[in-house]
Amino acid sequence: MSVLQRVFLVGPMGAGKSTIGKYLAQHLKLGFADTDTEIEARTGADIPWIFDVEGEEGFRDREQQVVEEMTLWDNMVLATGGGVVQRAENRRALGSRGFVIYLHATIEEQVRRTRKDRRRPLLQKGNPEEVLRQLMAVRDPLYREIADHVIDTDGCSPRTVAQRLVQELQ
Repeated sequence: MSVLQRVFLVGPMGAGKSTIGKYLAQHLKLGFADTDTEIEARTGADIPWIFDVEGEEGFRDREQQVVEEMTLWDNMVLATGGGVVQRAENRRALGSRGFVIYLHATIEEQVRRTRKDRRRPLLQKGNPEEVLRQLMAVRDPLYREIADHVIDTDGCSPRTVAQRLVQELQ
């Protein structure tokens, strides 16, 4: 495991990328960063505000710039936003610069984990379950395209998933 210098976590909303990423970084003795947190720090605004003002395309432009830079950081576990795989440039950067782990969660688990979260702009309009189904239909093949490893996060604590990952990757 010590050979992993760049670990990138991809997956849908509610898969646990940020929380699992922090535990995984501790286990691997690496730093931790999150693309959404970095975007918020650089803009001084939260993700819902960026979506409101700039739209999803404006947010994706910012995300692409951050991914281009952060995927070059060494000794890092990087959690990404759920839609990061939508752009081919992001998939290329992630897939070619580090070890990509797809944290998979079923639609039912995503709904359960995100139902009270008001910071997810794509889930604020319409039926959240239907939105998650539509997003997963598009994004799941893209996650799998760049993944070096896939792990299911349903029914597990973030700490347990991180421990399983360490064991599976040894």
